[in-house]
Amino acid sequence: MISLTQQPDSSYITINGVEHYYQWVGTPYHLESSKPVMVFIHGWGGSGRYWESTAMALGDRFHCLLYDMRGFGRSNRPALNDGDRSYELTEYAQDLAALLQALNIPQVYINAHSMGASVAAIFMNLYPSMVVRAILTCSGIFEYDEKSFTTFHKFSRYVVMFRPKWMAKMPLIHQIFMARFLHRPLPSQVSREFLEDFLLADFAAAYGTVLTSVSKEATQWFPQEFKKLTVPTLLVAGEYDQIIPMEMAKQAATLNPNVQLTILPNTAHFPMLEDPKNYLKIIQEFLIDN
Repeated sequence: MISLTQQPDSSYITINGVEHYYQWVGTPYHLESSKPVMVFIHGWGGSGRYWESTAMALGDRFHCLLYDMRGFGRSNRPALNDGDRSYELTEYAQDLAALLQALNIPQVYINAHSMGASVAAIFMNLYPSMVVRAILTCSGIFEYDEKSFTTFHKFSRYVVMFRPKWMAKMPLIHQIFMARFLHRPLPSQVSREFLEDFLLADFAAAYGTVLTSVSKEATQWFPQEFKKLTVPTLLVAGEYDQIIPMEMAKQAATLNPNVQLTILPNTAHFPMLEDPKNYLKIIQEFLIDN
């Protein structure tokens, strides 16, 4: 457990036997501070760095904690050995709990995206007293279809296997890579960083989390996670999201009165980056209600 009065801006910390990268955007947390902590959780294939601009905008009110989940971004690691931790999303939620405990943080606000939002929902139900409020961006529930799921798993395995590092040097490849995620284009540097993170992700983690988050079992247990939520939660959906369509978010919001749904027009799977002004307005209004 870190005992420093003020923590470093960024560092690595061993959580459940794996080195995790974390960083503070704005002022690092310290025990005497009156500002709360907001932890940001990234989605599949990404890293905490795509949350940096959002965290910077919220830094006047929060100590903003970004971290890379096990096997992704700067928390890369080799394939698991027998008896080691699995890629079940519950274990990623447990990783987060261990991270917060190691950093001496008793309670947080959460802003999580896509697969990270699934991890956040599990975390909130396992440790409800640790969360004040939560924002789940691009999340929802889906129905099982054996043929489409099998096809998706095969395609995902191929995509994850074929990731030569030279892809990052191809002109315009970052724009092609990001096109299916977006309704509005992002700055070239941001798209390049997404591609870099995708190429960096550990194969076992990238494919393992596909199998655990897009599965018949997930269609059964994830609606229950939404139903159990006791933490006030804002669910933000992109109007043109093709990865997690807004209809899936609408279905999730009907399961629990603690979940408030907002659809951000003219955005897709990254509303916080496609329309940061309105995204920040939406979440700040939700936070002010606290």
